[in-house]
Amino acid sequence: MTRAQLGRPVGASGEETRQRIIVATMRCVAEVGYSQATIREIARMAEVTSASLYNYFPNKSELIKATIAARADAAMPRLRTAAQGSGDVVERIEAVLDECGQLMREYPELAAFEWAIRAGNIVSSDWPAAAEVGDRGFTTFREIIEGIVDDAQQRGELGEQPDARATVEAIYALIYGLTELAATLPPEEYQAALSSAKVLVRGALFDR
Repeated sequence: MTRAQLGRPVGASGEETRQRIIVATMRCVAEVGYSQATIREIARMAEVTSASLYNYFPNKSELIKATIAARADAAMPRLRTAAQGSGDVVERIEAVLDECGQLMREYPELAAFEWAIRAGNIVSSDWPAAAEVGDRGFTTFREIIEGIVDDAQQRGELGEQPDARATVEAIYALIYGLTELAATLPPEEYQAALSSAKVLVRGALFDR
């Protein structure tokens, strides 16, 4: 590997290099887990030196926080758009599920990265700060689901579902579980589980 490869790639801007490091962080955490994703290994995947990486992120905590934020920046606007589409409550939930599936296809390491970030048994001095950022992302996602269900309740679409909060929890738990499956199953099996989840939402949860 040449000196140019180890520093900022020739012709790359500082922002491009920063994004390379973030992508490498997501891939590294997805492949080896949070604890084993060292600055040295992340730098190797990003094809920069550890010293160069520290020019962009002062420590691992800030790097993980930036990666979580980048994940949210990529995913949340798309999920909000899907949730705000036309159709009834079932169609809008299905649209969110479909968008989740598309995100997993576009970012294959996303689910494994998220699952590593959720792991509560990680012991590290920089973990609480990173986890706090991750929790905000999950809170935002829950708010997206709450918006769909609250709107459906106002329209009288919940039918036999009198408890809107319980409906939110059921949908959130379903999507949470799908994320775990995406981290552990081959892509085709995850997509099959996603299709089954849509049948469950339509048939069992809302009796359509």
